[in-house]
This record gives sequence, C-alpha cells and structure tokens, in this order.
Amino acid sequence: MSDEPRLRVGEVEVARYVLQPDLDRRHGPRPYLHPVRTLAGTPVTDTLPADHVWHLGASLAVQDVDGTNLWGGRTYVRDTGYTWRDDHGVIAHTGWVERGADRLEHRLEWRDRDDGVLLTERRRLAAAPVAADVWRLAVDYTLTAPAGRDVRLGSPATNGRPGGAGYGGFFWRAVAEGEPRAFSAGADGEESVNGSAEAWVALTGVGPGGGAYTLVFTGLGPGDRWFVRTAMYPGVCVAFAFDRPALVPAGGDRHGRHAVLVADGTLDRARIAALLAAGAAG
Repeated sequence: MSDEPRLRVGEVEVARYVLQPDLDRRHGPRPYLHPVRTLAGTPVTDTLPADHVWHLGASLAVQDVDGTNLWGGRTYVRDTGYTWRDDHGVIAHTGWVERGADRLEHRLEWRDRDDGVLLTERRRLAAAPVAADVWRLAVDYTLTAPAGRDVRLGSPATNGRPGGAGYGGFFWRAVAEGEPRAFSAGADGEESVNGSAEAWVALTGVGPGGGAYTLVFTGLGPGDRWFVRTAMYPGVCVAFAFDRPALVPAGGDRHGRHAVLVADGTLDRARIAALLAAGAAG
C-alpha cells in the first residue's frame, strides 16, 4: 500500500489525501484532499494558489478556534483588519482507524501555536459510485472539546469583517478556467447563494484541460451557512460561524456529515434534483 492515502471508485483513483503536509505554520498545515478528480480525470481542487496560498484542496479549517488560526494567512482583528499574528496552529493526524481503497478513517488533534490540544477529531472519508459520470465523497467527523472548557469557533465575520466573510469549516477550493457558476435550488450567483441555508449548492466550471465539471454540496448542520465565492476565486464552504460564533461545549461533541457529488459535465437543476431524490447524497 502506498504511503500516500488515496480514494478509488472501482479502479479509478478519484482523490489523494495529503496527510502530513510540510508547510509553514502560516499556511495552516492540515490534512487535505488534492487532487480530487472526476471519473473522467478532470481536476476539481486547487492547492497553494497564488491568491490564497493557504487554500488547500478540500479540508476542514477554521480561522478562529479559541484565538488560534487554523485556516492560515492573516487573522482578522476587530477594528484593525487582517493582520499577521503569531497565532497559527496545526491540525495533525494522530492515528488510523481504517484505511481502505474507498474509505479512510483516522484520529486528529487541533493544536494551538504551542501544540496544546484545542479539539480532538475523528474523521471518515468515503468514495462511492453514483452514476457513470458521478461519484460521491462523504465526509463525516466528530470534534470533541476538552472536559474542562468550552471551545469557541469564530470567523472573520464574527470578528467584525463585513461583506459575508463568514468562512471556516469544511472548505473546498476549486480550480476553474474562468469564473464558475454557483447556484442552488432557488438562487443563482455568488451574492444570492452566499450566506444561505439551502439544502444544496452547486458549482459548475471548466477544469484545466477543458473538461466541464459540476460539484454539488449537501449537508449543512444546525446553524451552518454556505460560504461561496466565484468572482475572486472558486470555492464553497460549509461555514460553522457565518454570522455568529459556534460552540463546542466542554466535554461535548460537534458532528458534521457532508456529501459532495463530483460530476463530469454541466448538470442542471433537474438532473441534480433527480440524483438527490434517488439518494445520491447517501
């Protein structure tokens, strides 16, 4: 078995999992999926892009975890703006639970700048076929706070940044030639979808090499909102603290389960609705 974990759908490799990236702390080191590909081989993730070097494929990342930046980049400080601070932590793999061709499950620690443990996590990733041109990535995780204290999850928005910048959570940095299109069952475009609580959000674009693709995101939890960007860069996030902080209670858990349909071609609302009605999101 290769030392680099990867996910397959049948004989097709659809994603690689970078478990322990050798990165500067300022880039928010954490496990991430990249490249993720459609069944036809079109890449649909980006990593270390020049515009936001700390965007790492598909990953879990939060900018403010009790004052620790686990997103990377500058930290948004109320009444000051984005500021470089010595506040970057790391999300570290600590052990395997299961490792197979179509599923990966492991334990992690969310650590502060001094390697103190902020949260522990158990994460499961699974790949499954949906149709000849569609596969599903399922992402399940449980974040657990220490017995002795609550852990606050925040974002630039909860720290004072205007403009719907409530990012942080399960984040997918896509790759696209030109500006992609974002839409949901009832809304079109970045401005309409960003901050919404729609049941699903789709992103359609053209990947490197000219292959069209569609990503369909599902699985908002209570209080979550969609953070969506298409003009500045292509990205979709299940945002934990879009407009108010979230709390993991002392000794308690925060559960998340998201599914992403990864499709070749440009899917319309009718095809997406049919796939979801047939149980494609799992």
